[in-house]
Amino acid sequence: MNTDHLERGWDDAVALFERRGLPESSYENLYEEPYDILPGPVTITGELDLDTAETSGTGIVVDGDLTVGGTVFNLDDGCPALVVLGDLRAANVYLEGDARLLVLGSVLVDAFIGHTTDKLVMIHGDLRTRVTVLSGEFAPDLVGGTLHGAVLAPAYLDLAQDTDPASVLVPEVLRADGEECPRGFDAPRAHGGRLLSRLDEGLPVVLG
Repeated sequence: MNTDHLERGWDDAVALFERRGLPESSYENLYEEPYDILPGPVTITGELDLDTAETSGTGIVVDGDLTVGGTVFNLDDGCPALVVLGDLRAANVYLEGDARLLVLGSVLVDAFIGHTTDKLVMIHGDLRTRVTVLSGEFAPDLVGGTLHGAVLAPAYLDLAQDTDPASVLVPEVLRADGEECPRGFDAPRAHGGRLLSRLDEGLPVVLG
């Protein structure tokens, strides 16, 4: 990620949020500390690992669209927040730590996968996916537009659909009948460890 010509500081971030129309209800729970502000559009050819992203502050603000050629990952606690004041396009999004993801526009990915409860995920536009996989009581705090695509989620989540996992996920990431996922992944028939391994290897998890 090119970090040239950054503005830094919480006051700068809030002023930018106000100019772009990001509601205070979205950013009021962010840490009031310095942020890296990148003028958009920003393109990253590979993956974006939020756990290892180099920042000078507490998070990254993209003033415009962000395009990621690979997967946006968050596995650990303490990762930088990611605020996109445009659309976020990526191969996939995988969130498991204490992710802070705010998108003013839409999110467009093949697979959107969430497995955690300690997070702040607000998408003011559409969530456009081929499949959304939710586990561990994870659900986006806001999808202001429309959720497009199949949803695999346990029945206790309101977003759950009656979708056959084998119709949307590659066979390599499906659990066999009676197989338990050691990582506590409770999305229907999805094996969280194998999902993560394939994404980490840059392999598709969605059929077709």
